[in-house]
Amino acid sequence: MSGHSKWATTKYRKGAQDKARAKIFAKCIRLVEVAAREGGGDMDANATLRTAYQKARSASVPLDTIEKAIKRGTGELEGVRYEAINYEGYGPAGVAVMVETLSDNRNRTGSEVRNLFNRNGGNMAEPGAVSWQFERKGIVSVALSHDEDKVMEIALEGGAENLASNGEFWIVTCAPADLDSVRHALDEAGIAPESVDLSLEPTSLIAVPDEGDAKRVLRLLEAIDDHDDVQAVHANADIADEVLAAFEG
Repeated sequence: MSGHSKWATTKYRKGAQDKARAKIFAKCIRLVEVAAREGGGDMDANATLRTAYQKARSASVPLDTIEKAIKRGTGELEGVRYEAINYEGYGPAGVAVMVETLSDNRNRTGSEVRNLFNRNGGNMAEPGAVSWQFERKGIVSVALSHDEDKVMEIALEGGAENLASNGEFWIVTCAPADLDSVRHALDEAGIAPESVDLSLEPTSLIAVPDEGDAKRVLRLLEAIDDHDDVQAVHANADIADEVLAAFEG
């Protein structure tokens, strides 16, 4: 898929296979809380909350847990107040990295993310140094068992911009404002999405042909992604499939 970092695939698989279920739940719940706090608890009127809800359900977070998170976000239940903070930096081979966090302690999170960059061959950059290389997109993953032409036709009717395969799923890309309509169009056609999310997508990719550099980039991304406050980490690295497979194995 044009402009789509293969790290997203790696992250998805490693999240499903390796991370503790409780950590995945915690990140989803935190996202729901912030969405409810910023836009209200009505999912019909809060598109961000709808997306967070869908993401949590896709991760098998129990419904009552999600509902409590919404109530904490709206103030009906007492809870910690989280703040959305993005960090920017560079990894090995000059790869640009964007880190999205939800934190209850800006100083602690900033210091720890900086240390993760430093310990893994990267360095944190000033705000704006990297963000111009990424743009917000809606991403819908659909099982490859569905017919490509049908998925493309329905997705385009819903407002999608692009369809491609990452080897595991059909990946539908759209503008953030069209994410709901694309998801709804697919659902109505009997094509249940595997995941629905908002992502920062690189506008261009940097090839990392050296296997050693590629593995160092992946170790950096994995270390950052594993931090409790990190919701997502994005990079513009173009890494060969065989290197990704070896890293995951």
